[in-house]
This record gives sequence, C-alpha cells and structure tokens, in this order.
Amino acid sequence: MASGKEYLAFILDQLSELEDIGFRLMMGEYILYYRGRVFGGIYDDRFLVKPVKAARERLPHAALEPPYEGAGDMLLVDELEDRGFLRDLVEAMYEELPAPKKRKKQ
Repeated sequence: MASGKEYLAFILDQLSELEDIGFRLMMGEYILYYRGRVFGGIYDDRFLVKPVKAARERLPHAALEPPYEGAGDMLLVDELEDRGFLRDLVEAMYEELPAPKKRKKQ
C-alpha cells in the first residue's frame, strides 16, 4: 500500500519549524531528508525514523517496525501533534545520520 499525498502534506506541515526539509518519492513511499541527510520516511502512511541513539532516547516506548518487507526496523513516531517535539527530535538526530554519499561522475 502506497502512502498518500495528504499524509505527506500533514507530516511536512508538522515539520515546518525545521528549515531544509526535503523528500523524495520512491516506489510509492516518501524518503525524508533534513539538511541533505536521510532521517526517516513515510511508509504505508506511517512516519518512521532511523533508530539512532538520539531518536531512541526521545522515543523510548516507540514501536520498532520495518518500513517494508525485508527492511531493518525503524521507530514509529506517533507523537505527531507536537511540532516542537518533532523539531527537537530531527535536530537531535542530525549528527548521527550519515552524510550523503558522493556520486561518481560518468
């Protein structure tokens, strides 16, 4: 089941306190970026983030769920109404996220 554009719009609105949030459509789901680094995504209308230490500390009771079959688990974010919490969560995760890989020129 692909995620809906309405849910994407809702999540992006909730993350609007952050500058430089981006997304990319991939196979019907949305990969989310903060300052160029992947921090999570929207999968089957669920907001999931990478289970880095900062995220686990701020979401101690979050369910671990795979974004799709065969993928590693991510943290389900269900505290969606508090924009300040979401801003702090993503900002805290940033330093632990891998930098984007440089693409080779062909």
